[in-house]
Amino acid sequence: MRRTFMQVDVFTAEPYRGNPVAVVLDGTGLSTEAMQAFARWTNLSETTFVLPASTPQADYAVRIFTPVQELPFAGHPTLGTCHAWLAAGAGSPPTNGIVVQECLAGLVPVRSTLDGLAFAAPPQVRSGPVDSADLTRIARELGIKKGDIRSSQWVDNGPGWVAVELADPEAVLALAPRTISFDIGVVAFHPEGSETLYEVRAFFPKDGVAVEDPVTGSLNASLAQWFIGEGRAKAPYTASQGAAVDRRGRAVITQDDDGTIWVGGGTVTCISGSVEL
Repeated sequence: MRRTFMQVDVFTAEPYRGNPVAVVLDGTGLSTEAMQAFARWTNLSETTFVLPASTPQADYAVRIFTPVQELPFAGHPTLGTCHAWLAAGAGSPPTNGIVVQECLAGLVPVRSTLDGLAFAAPPQVRSGPVDSADLTRIARELGIKKGDIRSSQWVDNGPGWVAVELADPEAVLALAPRTISFDIGVVAFHPEGSETLYEVRAFFPKDGVAVEDPVTGSLNASLAQWFIGEGRAKAPYTASQGAAVDRRGRAVITQDDDGTIWVGGGTVTCISGSVEL
């Protein structure tokens, strides 16, 4: 069956400098196995499938797959899917400008901003300190000394992230892990007055090898919750990610008066057509 398809670059206003997501705009009737097989074939960090919402509170539902598993939530696929849904004319945002996406993690609002689409950061399913044994292993896998880690935190809002802070962006950009056993976010603050507040890299294991995600919405959401919660960052601000893999990702963090944190950025259609599924 021919289905409408888009590939969207996320967290960039410049095509091919962000993080791509494959979006199948009609996943109706596809089995989980078929979705997983297509996600494995695209070999992108995530592939999504749009479905009718199961609740009147949502505009559409989405299922999110990596090449090896389904995720309850992921950030750049949320923005890329909403971009594709709007661009294809599948729906239009209500009068309040909010699109509500349903995923396995629940309902995620997405709104349009001057910096592009933005999603409301979901609650974390795991937070708090990282135990010493895990930190020892993380340091070894990153190829650094345990003492090089300035602070650490579980920042898992679905994908499984654990974050470690290093001394400076140069230390972050110098990392070259080969194998890892955690989904690891690495961050370091830029000097005061820099274009962005901090530099981010994200690594996850795939087939025993460390793979780098170019720009990561879920991780940036949890990092914002961590640093804002501790008073070490104040929204609005911008985080940079992707320099080590020749990308120029920018995640814009804002916060409402009620404390809701939003993660936004540019979205650009790079491929539009159809696939046989």
